[in-house]
Amino acid sequence: MIRALIAAATAVALLTGCSANDPLAAQYKAGDNKNYIAGDGTVTEFAKSNRGAAVKWSGISATGEELSSKNLAGVITVMNFWYAGCAPCRAEAPDLVALQEEFGNVQFIGVNVRDSAETSMAFEKNFDITWPSVIDAKTGSVLLAFTGIVTPQAVPTTIVIGKDGKVTSRVIGRIDKSILRTLIKTAVYE
Repeated sequence: MIRALIAAATAVALLTGCSANDPLAAQYKAGDNKNYIAGDGTVTEFAKSNRGAAVKWSGISATGEELSSKNLAGVITVMNFWYAGCAPCRAEAPDLVALQEEFGNVQFIGVNVRDSAETSMAFEKNFDITWPSVIDAKTGSVLLAFTGIVTPQAVPTTIVIGKDGKVTSRVIGRIDKSILRTLIKTAVYE
């Protein structure tokens, strides 16, 4: 009986300790009904020797076109996982637009993880977004393609993909414009 109580107390202490060190778990546990888990802006850069295989993905855009990694071979790509009701997504949209204008040779792709095509297009019109977005809410196929490689763990998440199709960097949460600019430049100059 005493051993069982000690084991239960230890398990509770370990579980409590785990969530205390994980801000994403703490947000989930808070139950504040904001309907998303916000990233903290964590930036991860991957050395060439530590990059996984090229990610193969495909999906249908808000306008009904098929988008895929196959069509972007040899092109640096910035993928932004978002949805219209996400406050950090709305806040970072003008910075993404500015960076897309700055880097005309880089393809930006949105991956809308929750909305319909109509909602996605309304958001894009409101924020002057000119790049296509995959509507991934029903299938989750694009999100799943990155799982285990550089899983987008929160919304927004932004991933930079090099010319070889491999992920060079990831930002979990709202981007900082100057940091994303540097991550894109790093991919451009490789």
